[in-house]
Amino acid sequence: MIGLPVSTEFNKRIPKQKFYENIAVTPAMKKAFVEQIRIIYWRNKIATTTLNLAAGEQVAEIEVFEVRLSAPELDESVLRQIDREIPYHILFLLEYEGKYRAVIGYKEAAAGKTAFKVDRYYSTDWLDEDDLPVHLEGLTLDAVYENFVRQIAGDALGAGESTSLKDSVEQQKQREQLEKQIVALEAKIRKEKQPKKKFEMVQELQKIKKQEL
Repeated sequence: MIGLPVSTEFNKRIPKQKFYENIAVTPAMKKAFVEQIRIIYWRNKIATTTLNLAAGEQVAEIEVFEVRLSAPELDESVLRQIDREIPYHILFLLEYEGKYRAVIGYKEAAAGKTAFKVDRYYSTDWLDEDDLPVHLEGLTLDAVYENFVRQIAGDALGAGESTSLKDSVEQQKQREQLEKQIVALEAKIRKEKQPKKKFEMVQELQKIKKQEL
């Protein structure tokens, strides 16, 4: 899929029950797997054994999962559950009625590098498969993974030419936090009746907006 070399093809169907049987999942999550997902295919394995790539310091393999949906929405908790069960980085290609969304988690090593935690997910819009902005780029597995995240995240992470992926994600979090503060403060200003307090809050708002720049 997405133009990946034949050497990476795996094309193995994974029973969705694998992700919610024999483990402590909530009834709501099991219901999401049953009702929202039709089929899961393990389409590709991107690794030093399947491509002429150097090993990464953080990324050992990247798996490409095609997840065919029963509805156009998929609970993020389902992706997190799959990511918890698979000790590698995963590129999800969600399919619904012939359209695709690419979704990838910014995934960091947890304790001892034997497990991973997903910080957040990035996704494209629903597109034709050929229009997905996801391309194999990079000489190491770390670089390929970083490029996948940046391609899918688009403008959300900025250009990233001189910034590490981790720093780009942290900067995005800071921008989001500032945006929340701005929205909350603007709402308070609209409600404030006392001119002095209103003026002080406007001054504070201007300072926050400067940080955002």
